[in-house]
Amino acid sequence: MSVAGTGILADLKVALVHDWVTGMRGGERCLEVFCELLPQAHLYTLFHFRGAVSPAIEALPIRTSPLQWVPGLRRWYRHLLPLFPRAIASFDLSGYDLVVSLSHCVAKGAGAGSGVPHVSYCFTPMRYAWDQKEAYFNRDRRSRVALALIERVLEGLRRWDQATHPDRYLAISRCVAERIRRSYGREAEVVHPPVDVARFRPRPEPEGFYLAVSALAPYKRLDLAVAACSRLGRRLIVVGRGEDRGRLEAAAGPSVSFRGWLPDAEVADLMARCRAFLLPGEEDFGIAPLEAMASGRPAVALGRGGALETVVDLRRPEGREPTGVLFDEPTVDSLCGALLELERRESDFDPGALRRHAERFSLPRFRDEVARALVGFARERVTAARPAGPPAPEGLESSWPRSV
Repeated sequence: MSVAGTGILADLKVALVHDWVTGMRGGERCLEVFCELLPQAHLYTLFHFRGAVSPAIEALPIRTSPLQWVPGLRRWYRHLLPLFPRAIASFDLSGYDLVVSLSHCVAKGAGAGSGVPHVSYCFTPMRYAWDQKEAYFNRDRRSRVALALIERVLEGLRRWDQATHPDRYLAISRCVAERIRRSYGREAEVVHPPVDVARFRPRPEPEGFYLAVSALAPYKRLDLAVAACSRLGRRLIVVGRGEDRGRLEAAAGPSVSFRGWLPDAEVADLMARCRAFLLPGEEDFGIAPLEAMASGRPAVALGRGGALETVVDLRRPEGREPTGVLFDEPTVDSLCGALLELERRESDFDPGALRRHAERFSLPRFRDEVARALVGFARERVTAARPAGPPAPEGLESSWPRSV
């Protein structure tokens, strides 16, 4: 289904909302498709690091909140979390026909109370406020006073989060749809994120190293991968950057190396050459393991969250071609056992079957499913009764002062 073929979306004034635009990760690859489907849209975001995302995203008019002008933003933006709800509420979206948000934090609350129909592609309810706060706020490193202040802030965020809802949710996975039901009492349609299969090519013979590509953040649990490969003496290449790098490097044995950020082409080359891809933390979906499968390589993943929807376990294939090994507990022992099992039965993986599995999550499939969902929503909620309101803003000047 194409936007041009329906004519419905192309005629609408659309506000796209994304939490922040600071780099090309999984969420931004989804945003890129929404930008291509809705080229007439204005993009609203808390802050934007110019040049950090693809030309398709940069091509849209981008409006930022006043947080854009906070000194030292690149380094300290995570500490501004208590200000995010007010910042997202600063956008006046009343002149649009449709709001489309992509949200893992506060974007779903944009335009609340404006009466403009709003559909949100939800990566997850706010992790730090709900089910993963322990992973973000390490209790062992903080005083009682600090923990009490953090909990007070999180309580306020949860109240705000439960009070601000779009008209319809799309979820990236069944596990996220269940979180939406549990946290908000709302139902969500599942539209799995895209894998750009064309970027990846299998190689005839892999090399002997394991690969992890991730933000280096505590909740990603890369400490498990580092510890397991160090214990077993297996080569591990870690690609990514983040605040946890120093701690991970200090714990790593000589078989583990850190490459920092790498261009897409170099990551694709490593995917094709690795023995297997490691996903040691619970993910909402997890695009990277499917990128490895598109390269003909299996994944070793924690058997929770989105991995249950993307990895066919070697030990429990249930009549399907296996695509990896799931380990049951987030412990070094459990991951070591999974690595040894993969090595023992490595010949059971068929590179062709791995790639065919990844193709089920292809970019064209995602584009069609998103277009179908947006067109259905527009027919039901927008074209039937367009809201009256002022014209959509032509300029991008913030209604807040340019300094905070």
